[in-house]
Amino acid sequence: MELKISETDLKYICHAIEKDLPSFRRKRFFITGGTGFIGKWILETLCFLDKTHVLSLSIVVLSRDPDKFKQLYPQFNHLTYIKGDIRTFNFSDIDFDFVIHAATEASASLNINDPLTMSDVICDGTQRVLQLAAKNPNCQMLFLSSGAVYGEMPPSIGAFKEDFQGGPNPLLPGSAYGESKRLAELYCATYARNGNVNVKIARCFAFVGPYLSLDTHYAIGNFIGNGLKNEPIVINGNGSPLRSYLYASDLIIWLLTILTKGKNGEAYNVGSDEAVSIRQLAETVAGFFPGLEVKILNQIRITDRNQDYIPDISKIKAELGVSIGVSLKDAIYKTIQFHRQ
Repeated sequence: MELKISETDLKYICHAIEKDLPSFRRKRFFITGGTGFIGKWILETLCFLDKTHVLSLSIVVLSRDPDKFKQLYPQFNHLTYIKGDIRTFNFSDIDFDFVIHAATEASASLNINDPLTMSDVICDGTQRVLQLAAKNPNCQMLFLSSGAVYGEMPPSIGAFKEDFQGGPNPLLPGSAYGESKRLAELYCATYARNGNVNVKIARCFAFVGPYLSLDTHYAIGNFIGNGLKNEPIVINGNGSPLRSYLYASDLIIWLLTILTKGKNGEAYNVGSDEAVSIRQLAETVAGFFPGLEVKILNQIRITDRNQDYIPDISKIKAELGVSIGVSLKDAIYKTIQFHRQ
């Protein structure tokens, strides 16, 4: 069965950004990271908007293995692909109006075991995409960064604001992802300041929705995966760290709004500010699977750090007028239903 986002979610996105759709008409998009969780949401949304509003979009996707991707997701077969590595791909002769750079190596194991490759992909890849965008004077670019650029969240602040001056510990291999995203942001800001590229930065936090992997390092995905397999949800610690999760349809609305209305060279937090502990999250997910057990092991080690991870979203709400429209419970339900297909 072909897995696709529900038309209800796509119509919800369309309604939210309808006033901005004329700016997309007959425009050319170049998208990196289109095969990932966020990327597939972006592609499905643009394809839906193109079809329902006859926008005559041109969509080009960079992929290391386009044939494999098209085989797995035939709904994207009609798009144009450039085969290549984000660090070395050949520039197309086609000019682009919008560039969305979502490619990254969001792998916890790679971050620990091969931090240099992690850094190369993020930093060199971002420079490559900026060089492409700079060839198109009127191009608008969106770079998907991460809340990991802030490093560890001090208990005193409650949530990360865009002007927070902290950062990852550069001496730890596990900091490669966040530190590399910081450097990639510096590249973006430099291009913006020099007038080479109109680039906006989205600092992405945690999300949930169709296409989310259920077997990697995302707690909410793992918990849903446990439920679908009728396995107990096991939390090694005490379940107290705080997280927040934005549903993917809201995420896409926010990203496209930043792309069209965000300020050049500025960063915007993208995520929910509604905090939930890991324990509460597990219990909420378990509530969708009658009889599912949640085990709290309380294995606290002296090396454990505060792992709260919450964005302050007052800037993006005030400047760009976005809001959270899907509750966490509805987001979890929609994700479960998708994977039950």
